[in-house]
Amino acid sequence: MGIIGWIVLGLLAGALAKAIMPGRDPGGILVTMLLGIVGAFVGGFIGRLIFNTDLGQFFDIRTWLLAILGSIVVLAIYRAVVGRRVTH
Repeated sequence: MGIIGWIVLGLLAGALAKAIMPGRDPGGILVTMLLGIVGAFVGGFIGRLIFNTDLGQFFDIRTWLLAILGSIVVLAIYRAVVGRRVTH
């Protein structure tokens, strides 16, 4: 999958992660999209490290699940770090 595919996958995975974990995030939609792209890469890393599997093609369900999982992880870390900083 090329870099454009990763970006599109990350944008969509970020939107799905946001739907799974609703709430107000500092930074708005642009930050959520960037977190989704980073999350797609993290999901690929998690898949290789923990599940010993590589990402498949763009329309492979395994690819989408790993990208969404990575986006949720990145979004949770972002909320923990930035949310704590904003409230203080």
